[in-house]
Amino acid sequence: MISALTVNSPHAAAAVQTAPVDQVAELVRPIRDELEDRWLEETDRLDAICRYALLPAGKLFRPALLVESALAVGGVLEQVLPAAVGTEYGHTASLVHDDIIDGDAMRRGRPSAYHKFGTDNAIVAADALIFHLFSCLAECRGKGVSAERVVTALEIASASGIALCKGQSLEAEITENSIRDVATYLRMIDGKTAALFRCSCQCGAVLGGGSDEQVDALGRYGTHLGLAFQIIDDLFAFTGDTETIGKQTTSDIRNRRLTLPILLAYQSGDAQDVRELDMVFEGGLVPEKALAMVSDVLVSTGALTAARKMAWEHATSAQDALATLPATAHRDRLHWFAGHAVERVS
Repeated sequence: MISALTVNSPHAAAAVQTAPVDQVAELVRPIRDELEDRWLEETDRLDAICRYALLPAGKLFRPALLVESALAVGGVLEQVLPAAVGTEYGHTASLVHDDIIDGDAMRRGRPSAYHKFGTDNAIVAADALIFHLFSCLAECRGKGVSAERVVTALEIASASGIALCKGQSLEAEITENSIRDVATYLRMIDGKTAALFRCSCQCGAVLGGGSDEQVDALGRYGTHLGLAFQIIDDLFAFTGDTETIGKQTTSDIRNRRLTLPILLAYQSGDAQDVRELDMVFEGGLVPEKALAMVSDVLVSTGALTAARKMAWEHATSAQDALATLPATAHRDRLHWFAGHAVERVS
């Protein structure tokens, strides 16, 4: 189905530069098909909730990273496809939990899982999706991947899940204690976001038969890509709209999230800027008014531009990490992914 993607030739490398969106769409198609095939039937209420959270699928960015990482080290699509689907399970589970924690009623432009089915049911469904992730990784053994490599992938996924939970906990601590330190913020998103990107790339490399050096390189790539991705996500509340991003733009302000642009505005703003930010993050303002106030401060202080610059620095570091991989169309697409993470609008 994606034979054109597995031809490691100069022509394939050139094609990804001229039509990367088409190439990625072709890459994602078998992942999307596999995901939909697995959820054709709803045998019970739990399945119905899981299916609702998963489908229709989003961009499938993390599963695509797993597949490209595997193919970049010489792996075979059919052997890692279950793991790619599993990665989407883990990501979706984290989104369901995030919506509950943040009280967000919308996800991907429709009612979030907890808003539609209730908090208790959504928690159980997200937990089930995490176990589905581990089951999918184990499936790769039956596809021809060695047991040793499957166990290594399971270890990577477990470490990623723990890091994600620590990142979520740190985010709550940052909010509760009004911690305005950029280094702490970066440590938080390294766990909450970058960990799953790192997991996708490293699992792909391991299951695809990559060397230790390649697994390490793709881990560094995934880390920097994840950091860039989250920094840009933090900007959408101030640069996007609810329809485009699929969730309420007031979510971070309503939950008093000290995201990177806010932290940078605190650092570079004058006394009046700081007073206005304090007024917002002390709570009590109508979210829409608070968002407008903060947006004005972010523009006047240059915080949005500074945050985007940091995102590009991480994206460039991600691209640099790919230098040790063989020169293939797969490496080129991973390189493109890093730039796209910063240039995207949703």
